[in-house]
Amino acid sequence: MPELRRGATNHRWVIVAPERGRRPSDFEQRGTELNDQVPDNCPFCAGNEDQTPSELYRSPSPDGTGWAVRVIPNKFPALQTYPDLGRESVDGFYDRMHGVGTHEVVIETPDHCSEFPALDEAQGLRIVDTYIQRLKTLMENPWFRYVLLFKNHGKEAGASLLHPHSQIIATPIVPQEVRDSLNIAKAYYEQKERCLFCDIMLAELRGGERIVEDANGFVTWAPYDARFPFELVIYPKRHSHDFTTMTAEERVGLARTLIRTTRRLKTLLGNVPYNFVLKTTPNPVARPGKPGYWSTLPYDYHWRIAILPRLTRVAGFEWGTGFYINPMPPEQAAAYLRDVEISEVS
Repeated sequence: MPELRRGATNHRWVIVAPERGRRPSDFEQRGTELNDQVPDNCPFCAGNEDQTPSELYRSPSPDGTGWAVRVIPNKFPALQTYPDLGRESVDGFYDRMHGVGTHEVVIETPDHCSEFPALDEAQGLRIVDTYIQRLKTLMENPWFRYVLLFKNHGKEAGASLLHPHSQIIATPIVPQEVRDSLNIAKAYYEQKERCLFCDIMLAELRGGERIVEDANGFVTWAPYDARFPFELVIYPKRHSHDFTTMTAEERVGLARTLIRTTRRLKTLLGNVPYNFVLKTTPNPVARPGKPGYWSTLPYDYHWRIAILPRLTRVAGFEWGTGFYINPMPPEQAAAYLRDVEISEVS
């Protein structure tokens, strides 16, 4: 059974999940490619629903005869259901708790090869709507302090299946990286009574050199401190701390933006592996003994999406220092991506 552990020299929690050591991908021979997977042996393809755990949610197909998006429990979950949190100290300075949480897979399309760049607006919108539905549902559980939506595209980005999918993991703690960002945003607002992320977005729009696109209610740019070549962020232009509160117009705009952005990357770089990460508000559920915990989120936080192409490797220097070496200046990356001609989203 999984558990959460925290050491004594930092605030980082680690999920120890021995069940995931038995995933088929952990025993792949070197050289095995995801492209060897075909619809006949793919558990995520239409017609193979009996090969997955029972679905948690589905968005019906336009003709009503099947599904357009499915959500299922991950067969090899990082976190699971427990009757209690099991918080305790170990040897006086370590911390431990049960691996409480949930781990879901969003199967984005019945089509084995229809990744985001190939989608139309309607299917992109179904995926965005599914993301919102699942995050809202999971945040109803007061034990789930943070819900993370992410996508691993390509083997080098951590994907073990070719079929287009993303994942959602709910955890009983707010991860330290998220907590650091929240604290920085809160301190900025207390000093200036403005959202830090809104100010950054406005500065990027004024400068323009790192902007890739400003359209459909969203701004896409290469961050000033990009860690990887062609790293991008997507911000809603309207100040909002919570991804699930998007308007109907914004949902359409995000679907179009995700499709257009991934088309730019694919047109310029080919079928590049990448990670997609949603950074949204932690669950605002009341904390025992902490009545004001994250109470300023609607004012000082701003949700966003990071897209991280995996074109360089994280090696010893990065692990040892926390520094990243990026050989592609973000200004140049943005210029390349702006110049890419892509088809309109239909």
